[in-house]
Amino acid sequence: MIRQRAKYNIGQVVRHRKHPFRGVVFDVDPEFNNTDEWYDAIPEDSRPAKTQPFYHLLAENEQSFYVAYVSEQNLIADYSGEPVEHPDVPDLFGAFEDGSYELQFQFN
Repeated sequence: MIRQRAKYNIGQVVRHRKHPFRGVVFDVDPEFNNTDEWYDAIPEDSRPAKTQPFYHLLAENEQSFYVAYVSEQNLIADYSGEPVEHPDVPDLFGAFEDGSYELQFQFN
């Protein structure tokens, strides 16, 4: 089995190709690693292939902040230069520079 290399990096700001939200990548699965219920809830004609990277995002839209799980085919890089305002960003990341965040480790 050949695994596709992830196109986006942890700390990179991305936006959804079809839906109006953006976020910062905080984890990457080399292929689908969520529940069948989650996958089956996606309309069949829109379901992404499971054999591509999937990204965990601290996401935001006009109304709210949340965590999103998105296939690589549905993401594009965000070149706005604007930081993500999600309230959990400071817990995981340091400075925002050139469209991405520095990973910050906090040990409790």
